Amino acid sequence: MNRTLRIAVADDEQDTREFFQTVLPSLGYEVVSVAQTGRQLVEACHKSHPDLVLTDIKMPDMDGIQAAVAINRERAVPVILVSGYQDEGLLERAGAENIMAYLTKPVKANDLVAAIRLARKRFEQFQAIREEASSLRQSLEDRKLIERAKGVVMRRLGVDEADAFRRLQRKASDENQKLVDVARALLNAEAVFLGLDSK
Repeated sequence: MNRTLRIAVADDEQDTREFFQTVLPSLGYEVVSVAQTGRQLVEACHKSHPDLVLTDIKMPDMDGIQAAVAINRERAVPVILVSGYQDEGLLERAGAENIMAYLTKPVKANDLVAAIRLARKRFEQFQAIREEASSLRQSLEDRKLIERAKGVVMRRLGVDEADAFRRLQRKASDENQKLVDVARALLNAEAVFLGLDSK
């Protein structure tokens, strides 16, 4: 079941805020918060947990890019930036902070729909890549732990690499544990032994 997309809006211009508050619901979206400044936007997102953020760049106290960074530090959410003009410096900053789409004022309803769809699609792809990278990093860390544990078994029991690995696998199987958990426990025990040896 598709639920309504919940959007947080921020702009220091009242007519733009009113435009979003009127147009977004007519397009089938729910406006969950409306802010005038970047700081207000960050606070509103902390409370409302929107699915998407639509924010002006130039705002008092904190610009839209800074606000997007603060919001995404707490919880990942796609952000669409809106600006009254094209500024290369701002666009560079926006690109560096994983902004998903960019709109120039005056915003048209058709452009808004396209930008929201694009932002959501890019965000899904971005999240998938992030999860894959995190999984790969974890696999690499696990592999390093297992290699170190294998070295300990080889040294302590005087066995070759293949035998050390088989023993770790057997221990994991016998205790119904993951190989990496057995490796971690062994390395912790080895650290205790080394600490005793040094006293």
